Amino acid sequence: MSITASDVNKLRQMTGAGMMDCKKALTEAEGDFEAAIDILRKAGQKVAAKRADNATNEGVVLVAMSADHSNGKIIALACETEPVSKVADFNNLASTIIEKAAASHAPSAHDLLAEPLADGRSVEGHIIELTGRIGEKITLAAYENVSAEKVVSYIHSNNKIGVLVAFENVQGADVMEVGKDIAMQITAMKPVALDKDGVDSETIEREIEIGKDQARQEGKPEAMLEKIAVGKLEKFYKEQTLLNQQFVKDSSITIRQLLEQTQKGLTISSFKRISLV
Repeated sequence: MSITASDVNKLRQMTGAGMMDCKKALTEAEGDFEAAIDILRKAGQKVAAKRADNATNEGVVLVAMSADHSNGKIIALACETEPVSKVADFNNLASTIIEKAAASHAPSAHDLLAEPLADGRSVEGHIIELTGRIGEKITLAAYENVSAEKVVSYIHSNNKIGVLVAFENVQGADVMEVGKDIAMQITAMKPVALDKDGVDSETIEREIEIGKDQARQEGKPEAMLEKIAVGKLEKFYKEQTLLNQQFVKDSSITIRQLLEQTQKGLTISSFKRISLV
């Protein structure tokens, strides 16, 4: 059958695929638009499978906050190359996904990928389709959904790092400014946990072994290695857990002390940091 320019343009408007891809899909589907859409989706799946092992260190991080700042959601839509991260279709999809996250309150990345968008197709389906159109791997690299008495967000200037900080026991205090300072510290200092109780056992064991090796190389007696390693672990906690870190704007106080100075009893219940770099 004859495929008209109008048919091709209609499919292009429906899918966003290129003119030649739309014409090819319509020809293969003998003019059946639904079948042509399926063909384009399958093309995206083939590209995704072929490039599954490719690294995705580019992309964009976006955040959505509730009006009362009691909830924040953050996503990282990742791709392989910087030029693709600047393509309008890529950024439009990222914006659509964070809007869907804000509206749906999806609890996990798996749930968010399954959420339907305006045309009824899932978030994952749209990502696969865009993968086929652009020709490189695109993935929802991260998604976090945080609720608390107050949540403060921060997106780094390159839009590749984002942070959410959850505050409790606010008692009416304005925590936006201090929250941003803390979020910026999390961005730069990359704490591994909120406090030492949040450090996983694998990390603790690794740090103890590193401490022992360092002491051994310094010629310390074997009987002293464990004690020295435990001492080094305490230093690790001070440097790598948020509440025990020195505040970057005032090294005379820790983040825990900064919270107490801001509002007596103010605490951070959790934080999330996602990064494409």
